[in-house]
Amino acid sequence: MQQFKYTAINLQNEKITGNFIAADEQDLAVQLSKQGLYLLSATPYSGKSPSAFFTTGTGKVKLSELTAFCRQYSIMLNSGISLLNGIEILKEQSFSRYFRSLLQVVYEDVKTGVMLSDAMAKHKRVFPDFFRSMIKVGELGGRLDIVMNSLADYYERDRAIKKKVSSAFAYPIMLALMTVGIVVLMLAFVIPTFRKTFAELNMEVTGLTKAVYSISDFLMNYWAFMLLGVVLLVGIFLIVRKTKKGRYFIDWYKMHGPFVKKVYRELITARFARGFGLLLSSGMDMTEAMKSVVIVFGNKYVEERFNKAADDVCHGVSLAVAFDRQKLFPDIMLQMIAIGERTGSLDEVLTRSCTFFDDAVETTLTRVTTRIQPIMLVILAIVVALLFLAVYSPMLSIMNVLH
Repeated sequence: MQQFKYTAINLQNEKITGNFIAADEQDLAVQLSKQGLYLLSATPYSGKSPSAFFTTGTGKVKLSELTAFCRQYSIMLNSGISLLNGIEILKEQSFSRYFRSLLQVVYEDVKTGVMLSDAMAKHKRVFPDFFRSMIKVGELGGRLDIVMNSLADYYERDRAIKKKVSSAFAYPIMLALMTVGIVVLMLAFVIPTFRKTFAELNMEVTGLTKAVYSISDFLMNYWAFMLLGVVLLVGIFLIVRKTKKGRYFIDWYKMHGPFVKKVYRELITARFARGFGLLLSSGMDMTEAMKSVVIVFGNKYVEERFNKAADDVCHGVSLAVAFDRQKLFPDIMLQMIAIGERTGSLDEVLTRSCTFFDDAVETTLTRVTTRIQPIMLVILAIVVALLFLAVYSPMLSIMNVLH
């Protein structure tokens, strides 16, 4: 049997499109005629994701699009619009071409009786595990509108935190690039000019100036090899990052490296509180919730430690004790979890604590950047001072001789 996407007309001469399972086109025409439909055209329907060409091959959509989809779908379902009609309306909205095409595929699957979560499971790059788990819980519990609204809130807050993290580290990175740029500019253009002038005066250079001249010579003679080396290092890093061990090491460094470990620990805690609380409040049992929430971390090292904690919980260990063994979350989170377990209100405790941990991320970011920025400024000042001292010390020597 083959699934076909067909176009037909009814007795009122109205054009109708849809999907139908039949042995072949002839059988399809017979089956449709029994329903008072005359087949015009039919094509085999695979239900696969549309071409990812317009997403630069990633097959993903922007987080803002997914958030808008959840928010609009929640409003439609809450207004009494059916699940299928909601998708039909949304696939005509101002989303990207790729996302509209994908929603068309989901619509066709749901139209044939497939559950929404199962239809989305065919497009895992667009709809992550956590998202699909929430959709399934909403479908089974008849709370899809509430779940969609909660998902929109979740992704909006997570996106806001990611922006804050990126903007917080942007200034230190800019200072580092500025330092490198100034050094290259001085060594490649300023130093050679002064060196030529001093050579015409038959001045002997020593100390810092001589060392800077040597560095300038090395840069001018081997700049092509240095540039190639930088490109190769970047390429190797990008390749290693895609390997299992490389990704694990980078994620390990995020949780242990200086300056960044506090930020990422607070970020992981905030994501866990929001995601796990959302799953539990939607009606998912703790074991399934722990399996589903792993995807929100985005960190292989944390996922490995969290899975060990999940195994301990399955063997009867309390959640707070299991997390304490793995040293994943701060003490205050463990205390909240312990209180939630004792009172039987873990979902409520985690949901209410989300704001607290979001604020903790911002506070930690402020502290870290407050420490990094002065260090970067001092380094920039020292580098510039040394270069200018190397350039102008011979001139000061000339002036002293003239006096």
